[in-house]
Amino acid sequence: MKKVLLSAVLVSAIAFTSCRDEKKAEEIEDTIENAAEETEEAVEDGFEATGKAIDDAIEDTKEAGESIENAVEEATDDEE
Repeated sequence: MKKVLLSAVLVSAIAFTSCRDEKKAEEIEDTIENAAEETEEAVEDGFEATGKAIDDAIEDTKEAGESIENAVEEATDDEE
């Protein structure tokens, strides 16, 4: 009877430890998935910000070119 009882306790302890390990594994998996999603969102936000910065730089360059063109026209108009 003692052997049966001790065997049952041992099996229960192993099952409990096994379940706890699975729970920790699931928590780790969830943490990794959340980190991957957050990283993906951060990368997408970075790409969007970079694209906007490039668009702004292009617009600023066009405006600077127009300003130079106007300055040249004014300078050549004054000479005539």
